[in-house]
Amino acid sequence: MILTWDIRPGREQAYTEFINERFAPGLVEIGLPPLDVFYTAYGSVPQIMAVLDVPSEQHLQQALLSQAWQELKQELLNLTENYNERVFRHQSGDIF
Repeated sequence: MILTWDIRPGREQAYTEFINERFAPGLVEIGLPPLDVFYTAYGSVPQIMAVLDVPSEQHLQQALLSQAWQELKQELLNLTENYNERVFRHQSGDIF
């Protein structure tokens, strides 16, 4: 699963605290730990891209329906804009 977003202007401090204290640990807790997180400093692409480790389609469905995910996502949406999520079936080998 790939998540992308831009940090809302003026919300950088609150965003950083949320990501470090709640979002990243919360993803691990619901079983979707980040594999990679990319920050774009320049260009017309999303500022943040997070690649999550999804063990199975069933696990993903359960995680995305959980109250914990709903709360994490809502708080993320309050601090970001242009949020997008994509699920893709991983083939063997590298992601890119």
